[in-house]
Amino acid sequence: MIHTYSITGMTCDGCRSKVEKTLNAIDGVEAKVSLNPSIATITMEKHIPTTQLQEALSAVGKYTIKVTNGNTPQQITTNNDTTKSCCSKHSHSDKREINVPVIASGKYYCPMHCEGEKVYNKAGDCPVCGMDLVKASELTVSKALYTCPMHPEVISETPGSCPICGMDLVPMNPTDTEDQKTYKDLVKKMKIAVVFTVPIFAIAMIEMMPNNPLLKIMDATKWNWVQFILTLPVVFYACWMFFVRAFKSIITWNLNMFTLIGIGTGVAFLFSLVGMFFPNIFPNEFKTEHGTVLLYFEATTVILTLVLLGQLMEAKAHSQTSGAIKELLKLAPTEAILVIDGSDKVISIHDIKKGDLLRVKPGDKIPVDGKITDGESSIDEAMITGEPIPVDKKKDDNVIAGTINGNKSFVMIAEKVGSETLLSQIVQMVNDASRSRAPIQKLADSISKYFVPIVVIISAITFIIWAKFGPEPALVYGFINAIAVLIIACPCALGLATPMSVMVGVGKGAQSGVLIKNAEALENMNKVNVLITDKTGTITEGKPSVEKIFASNNNENDLLQSIASLNQYSEHPLAQAVVNFAKSKNIALIEVKDFEAIAGKGVVGTVTDKKITLGNKKLMEQVKATVSDDLENKIIAEQKLGKTVSYIAVDGVAVGFVSISDAIKISSKEAIKELMRQGVEVIMLTGDNVNTAKAVADELGLSSYKASCLPEDKLNEIKRLQSEGKIVAMAGDGINDAPALAQADIGIAMGTGTDVAIESAKITLVKGDLQGIVKAKNLSHAVMRNIKQNLFFAFFYNVLGVPIAAGVLYPYFGILLSPMIAALAMSFSSVSVIVNALRLRNLKL
Repeated sequence: MIHTYSITGMTCDGCRSKVEKTLNAIDGVEAKVSLNPSIATITMEKHIPTTQLQEALSAVGKYTIKVTNGNTPQQITTNNDTTKSCCSKHSHSDKREINVPVIASGKYYCPMHCEGEKVYNKAGDCPVCGMDLVKASELTVSKALYTCPMHPEVISETPGSCPICGMDLVPMNPTDTEDQKTYKDLVKKMKIAVVFTVPIFAIAMIEMMPNNPLLKIMDATKWNWVQFILTLPVVFYACWMFFVRAFKSIITWNLNMFTLIGIGTGVAFLFSLVGMFFPNIFPNEFKTEHGTVLLYFEATTVILTLVLLGQLMEAKAHSQTSGAIKELLKLAPTEAILVIDGSDKVISIHDIKKGDLLRVKPGDKIPVDGKITDGESSIDEAMITGEPIPVDKKKDDNVIAGTINGNKSFVMIAEKVGSETLLSQIVQMVNDASRSRAPIQKLADSISKYFVPIVVIISAITFIIWAKFGPEPALVYGFINAIAVLIIACPCALGLATPMSVMVGVGKGAQSGVLIKNAEALENMNKVNVLITDKTGTITEGKPSVEKIFASNNNENDLLQSIASLNQYSEHPLAQAVVNFAKSKNIALIEVKDFEAIAGKGVVGTVTDKKITLGNKKLMEQVKATVSDDLENKIIAEQKLGKTVSYIAVDGVAVGFVSISDAIKISSKEAIKELMRQGVEVIMLTGDNVNTAKAVADELGLSSYKASCLPEDKLNEIKRLQSEGKIVAMAGDGINDAPALAQADIGIAMGTGTDVAIESAKITLVKGDLQGIVKAKNLSHAVMRNIKQNLFFAFFYNVLGVPIAAGVLYPYFGILLSPMIAALAMSFSSVSVIVNALRLRNLKL
């Protein structure tokens, strides 16, 4: 069982190390602890109570461990029905700066992330900005349920026939998603608002006509009553939520867009109400020629209806921004065919267990990650890797959940199920990254804090200036323009500028095989000016094969048996190549004693009472093995051909070598050329010898490379470049690359590599291809450009709109902005930001 916990009390890597060591000391526990975010991922053989874990940590320090909800570190509380992260003890401004863990799937969050990663158990509105909370996508595929078309009370988890009438059961129609429910609720309110607002607006407009025909039916006072009655459903039902949000924002002093809308429309409504019931308290300049007070019921309802229209459009657009996650979830089938006792049985995908044999028919989606045991086919992996060309698969080849089988049937064994599949991990990563905050958002955050108070002050100043210096009726002009200032200002456009682009951009990347861990990585990728890349598995195919074995005593098979037996305990791709080569020659592997893998150098061990050393020249020097000149010359000749050559020493004497080739990926040369064209310096750091490194560099047109690099050499080179002010990206695929990937500004892991490398990286390329780095770079550039466009529009809109609403153009052009036009502009400002972000879905990477 794997569980995730949040840890509080850790302040440095020493704390992290102590916590990890303490947890691993508990029987049946294997723990990995990270400092930022402060979480512990614990694998346990059987369930261990949190209290037991807490007791162990309390014994070594003031650490607190809390169980998380689902896969994300959240502390569930009953207060106000919310779910808080472990950072909730900090002030509001602190939380916005902390890289907190991602939110739980199925919970509700603010699309502007006003409270960091705080989430809620119920739908509602954000207490800070007032926007509708959005439900996070469920990260698991829901079980397929079946029902009878004639007897809907019959519900089954498996297909079959109805026990009542015998008809075939059919899949149940899916219920509305939370997005759809919100949208439908807003549509209903919008219809009501329009039905009552249109007549109010018509009455108000007709009253402005000469010889008002409505006065022939009733006098002006009675028409005012008609407008009042028609206004009530709009204010107290369809748009009442805006006033509730405004009230909450004022009592909590989290001023936002709805504060301005509530004050503006509330003042207009109350003014009209008082004017209708107590007209004599107003001066004559507020009255019409009929003696009634100028009422603003039409302004109130039109403004509220237009704001509601904006909310409706936002709800529709919000559902599209998370479309990538929804599309990824659609890739997973709901059923699979289990092969048991020679027969086929249809089962739910949730019932698949590791080791199950599954039949995949032509055109079917592959249900889980696994390996083909019988048959062959071509698989369309475009939805995972972004590559449109189907990949041929045969026995023992790996297949990925969600990909589509071609025109042949095969049997596979399930190896990764549920949350372990690549598809599930991609969905989780996309969801995590979509909710993270980019550094560029800090600018909008700092402005938003002061935005509403400044707008309220400007509104008050507008009224005072118009009342004192404006033309008659000065008070009326001042009142209308003050309301227009409140209505036109839109802090939400600022707040949405970054998260909307990040969400769409991360989803686009996932659909193209580029998985981004967080928004910071997406932003920083655009700044990268140095790319450090490993050779094996990154530039090359990572599928090395033995070209030849050379033995000084001509006994190549004995030497091959010794080194293959030694390599069977190593995870290095070159070691696997030697083992496969021995098996192809039907050479049996024998027992090895005292095996040791030396990072960046090779392996040593005892085989048939002889000390065998296999590795590079540095390892030979370390064990003080003697190498003859003749053997050295033969090795250099192989290396100049671009081969990777490992020395073989027996009891301290080099007696031969193994020559291994690893083809350069076709796309590597094009990708490196494109990156260099974009101004990125590409440096190859490899553990291979200088001759092999030079041969590969020459073929790729690389001028910068370093050979014979140990893991710490790669790490130190990155630190050196960073000290020079360079923004460094590191691409690698092996365990030995993990430290460098973690140190780099942007660690890029090949999806074909090890789990450790992928965990250490901030960007993962599913296809394991350097062309993916070009895609990541292009995506980052496009997203940052989109964010800057959004921020510019939001700033420009407010800087331009507020003064115009205040009436600065009136002395020169006689132009005043109606509060109703201001409401329309404000509503479309937020929507335009979202629509601009949605353009990223059409980006060609």
